[in-house]
Amino acid sequence: METRVNLSKSDPAAYAALLAMNKAASEAAQAADLDPKLCELIKIRASQLNGCSYCLRMHTRDALKLGESSDRLAVLPAWRESEYFTAVERAALALSESITLVSVDQVPRDTYTMASSVLTDAQVSAVAWLSAAINMFNRVAITSRYRVAP
Repeated sequence: METRVNLSKSDPAAYAALLAMNKAASEAAQAADLDPKLCELIKIRASQLNGCSYCLRMHTRDALKLGESSDRLAVLPAWRESEYFTAVERAALALSESITLVSVDQVPRDTYTMASSVLTDAQVSAVAWLSAAINMFNRVAITSRYRVAP
């Protein structure tokens, strides 16, 4: 495996700022009454879209520890096609996917409108900040080529 600069270690101040932002996003999610399992699903789905094996492993383990079912984790990439997810979860996942894929469609009006019709303003904000944080972590881990071994 190729060796790369570990971004989290090469600039500790920048990484500390990312950790602080993530902590604030998590606190906002808690204050907005987002289910902790949903927060993990948001992180897992964004990491799936970004192809980040390091974050996928971490957040899948975290979701399982919180009591998330293996069935829901198994169908998460096809959440739209299943009946496993609530309206709140669907709204959060749709918004998070759109934020993750912002270069594709710039968070379309219909996605945002649907999400804001189901989620409170505080929940929309929390989903957006959680999505921004995990996307940044994905980019750090992927660029640094964090090892993921059995």
